[in-house]
Amino acid sequence: MTSARPTQPKVYGWCPGALRPMMSGDGLVVRVRAPLGRLTPEQARGLATLSQAHGSGLVDISARANLQLRGIREEAHAALIAGLRDLGLVDEDASAEARRNITLTPFWQVGDDGHRIAKALTQALRQAEDLELPGKFGFAIDCGTMPVLTDTAADIRIERDQSNADGLILRADGAPTGLAVSAKTAAQEALNLARWFLDQGGASEGRGRMHQLIARRSAPPAHVALPPSAKHIAPPRPGVTPFGLLVALEFGQMPARTLAKLADYGALRLTPWRMLLVEGIDSLPPLPGLILDATDPRLRVSACTGAPGCPQARAATRDLARDLAAAVPVGQHLHISGCAKGCAHPRPADLVLTATGTDRFDLICNGTAADHPLNTSLSAARLRAAPDLLTEGS
Repeated sequence: MTSARPTQPKVYGWCPGALRPMMSGDGLVVRVRAPLGRLTPEQARGLATLSQAHGSGLVDISARANLQLRGIREEAHAALIAGLRDLGLVDEDASAEARRNITLTPFWQVGDDGHRIAKALTQALRQAEDLELPGKFGFAIDCGTMPVLTDTAADIRIERDQSNADGLILRADGAPTGLAVSAKTAAQEALNLARWFLDQGGASEGRGRMHQLIARRSAPPAHVALPPSAKHIAPPRPGVTPFGLLVALEFGQMPARTLAKLADYGALRLTPWRMLLVEGIDSLPPLPGLILDATDPRLRVSACTGAPGCPQARAATRDLARDLAAAVPVGQHLHISGCAKGCAHPRPADLVLTATGTDRFDLICNGTAADHPLNTSLSAARLRAAPDLLTEGS
């Protein structure tokens, strides 16, 4: 059965911030880029209070380890920003905020290479007022003993490399080679690479990603260092780590009251896996929106906000995702997307349901939300009644 694909959804080409929020179906989305991806207990409690006072009381964690306050009322935005300034969670201006797009591995220690580089790069980006990067351009600092940000979107990557004396390599995303750097030089070389990206026409119309530029041309001439063979590391599961307890958020979202309660247990580190790391603990009681069990079927499913919360979405997504989670085979992943953009899981997934109408979904196997469907016009009721439709013919 075939059907015409719907009109393509609007692509904004930039991500919301605190100073430049984005309007959604439930109000403004305000993204908070916590320094070093870490919230003190006081900051976490403060964010929870602001979310409840000025918005819907729902909090998301993004795929780049940022916190999003949802449903913020337009008339309350100024008061929200004042509250964020009091918490030390807002930049000087929107341009500085947009440049400071850094994802740091949550498995860092004070004074280690990742921590030092993140602090230096944060300061350098704040000062680089001439650097007009695309809104989605970002940096990943992945200097632990094992790479964990391989699947996290980034344009410039700083990674562990045991083959050089300083142990680090700087890479343009998509390039097979990089530049050997040290913890002292990495931040400046990252800015040099960002400027090279702009000089080479990587963002000729204000948009563009590094991997797209690298597909058209090679990396800078000095980037000749070969990174070690990277083994694919699956994202971690909820559970105890040497740094504290990893807890997952159902579909990357939790009530603000849960954020406030978590602050009673310790500082929080944000991760790009829709999880939080609560520092220094090894257990938690059940809390609304949290997944503590590494075998929970909901971990096999990702779903965007869906309708009516997102104006791009053509159907509700999360109730269906909850109902289908147990039908997803162990080791596979189901992505339910409200439109062809696939925001909740941009990479290919084993199974994808893309909404094409109010109660119509296309089924895609081993692809993205925009790929050619195997089956079309499936209703939510039909999928609930016969969840084996997901795996038939896949």
